[in-house]
Amino acid sequence: MKDKDLPLDNNPYSLEELTDQANKIIKSLENEKDLTNSVEIYQELLKLNKTIEKKFHKKFKNISEETKNKVKEIIKKK
Repeated sequence: MKDKDLPLDNNPYSLEELTDQANKIIKSLENEKDLTNSVEIYQELLKLNKTIEKKFHKKFKNISEETKNKVKEIIKKK
């Protein structure tokens, strides 16, 4: 899948909301009898997964940076 096919990273939904959407898609795929109709839904799930992954990494990076800065401030105070 090419990056140009992926949704924008500035998706307004939170990680929790995106995860809920993914879970709903998974449930609908599990209940689908005719898998030929599922290809588009599965591709949407892949795009959603990539968005979740990007948001997670971005949030992880922010938390790591904040922690690093707090540790530096604590060290400076000593």
